[in-house]
Amino acid sequence: MNESAFLKCINPSCGLEYPIYSKNIECERGHLLDVKYKKTPSTELKELFYTRRNPQGSIFNESGVWRFRELLNFCQIDTSNQEECSKYLVSLDGAEGRQSKPYQMSKVADFVGASHSGLWLQPEGYNPSGSFKDNGMSTAVTHAKLIGAKKLICASTGNTSAAAAMYAANENMECDVYIPAGQIAPGKLSQAYQFGAQIVQVQGNFDDALAKSLDDAKHHDGYTVNSVNPFRIEGQKTIPYRAIEYLNWNPPDWIVYPGGALGNISSCGKALMELYEWGWIKKIPRIAVINSEGASTLYDLYNGNFEETELRWNKGSPDTGLIERYYKHLDSKGIRPKTKATAIQIGRPANILKGLRALEFTNGIVEKVSDAEMMDGMSIVGLNGFDCEMASGASPAGIKKLIEKEVIKKDDVVVGILTGRQKDSSLPVDYHNNPQNRFAIPPRG
Repeated sequence: MNESAFLKCINPSCGLEYPIYSKNIECERGHLLDVKYKKTPSTELKELFYTRRNPQGSIFNESGVWRFRELLNFCQIDTSNQEECSKYLVSLDGAEGRQSKPYQMSKVADFVGASHSGLWLQPEGYNPSGSFKDNGMSTAVTHAKLIGAKKLICASTGNTSAAAAMYAANENMECDVYIPAGQIAPGKLSQAYQFGAQIVQVQGNFDDALAKSLDDAKHHDGYTVNSVNPFRIEGQKTIPYRAIEYLNWNPPDWIVYPGGALGNISSCGKALMELYEWGWIKKIPRIAVINSEGASTLYDLYNGNFEETELRWNKGSPDTGLIERYYKHLDSKGIRPKTKATAIQIGRPANILKGLRALEFTNGIVEKVSDAEMMDGMSIVGLNGFDCEMASGASPAGIKKLIEKEVIKKDDVVVGILTGRQKDSSLPVDYHNNPQNRFAIPPRG
């Protein structure tokens, strides 16, 4: 294989490789794939990335994803050539990731018990479709375009459908969106309709919708853009890139994410593994994943709350039987994921193995928070003048709980990712109409 980029199975004992033009999302033995690069990028690129903050008329310099294009050059193009970039790279006029960087929020710091200087929150809701998904969608659709795909397919609890439909419309592609009937915030679903997607309603939850979408993509020539797609993971790597670059390439002590399908955790882990291997960073931040109490699969398995066995990546030999037994347990008890934070209402995280790998590499941890705690987290972010959805409130809520447990130290440098903006208007309205809520500002008569 002569290409500088290729696909490789994540299982070390398997290691099957495929050309970059493959549409496979897993190897023939059923393991997920990584995009791999043969060349080690020079640290001198750090200065180039910094100079691109003045885009000089290039939307690819303006883009918070393609500004780092040398670190995700799976198209194997001359990244300095504007014509080649325009031919191959998919961008919504440079908007994806453009406004994404860490901010200090004093009210949130006081709420969680952290120092004002040590807590940073990175709002990904300022992406064009309103969530972090645009980072990965730009790269996934770039690969779809590279291999000549005509139709995108995804399952969604809302944000993925908005991002997929938006990029599909911009690239004149079809888009089929599989949704769990009646379980998506209208504000998110309306975006998919607005961008011209074909909605396919599935009876069941997100996990059922994903299974149906993957089956249809496999048998009806669609291109899957859920986070099991390794090219989507490449774009989402730029979330920690931007955070660490903003801190002058001095990694924080912690990076904290809400946990749903675990694509973000997988992408962050891959980014950190590569940056460390390339010699770009000397310190490895710890990843903290925050589950909802109502969708706590990773929390339960990682912390040994099921069969008293802690699930680990185990250097590439995880106990997948434990995962299957847990899922059978959920089915036998009729337990379904249930939380008002629908973006992370996922019981069978498709990227659980890549997530475990990320946690092992970073000595990471998994915590869970209640809906009430997430609502408080969402609301205090709003009182700092920033917008985020309920699932994003898991980040400040989780940081607060981990500081109280003294897992995160008060003077640690922490970057919490706010994954999306508010698209369910009923949540903040209901929260503030109830004077019992901690940060409620009820209306006056």
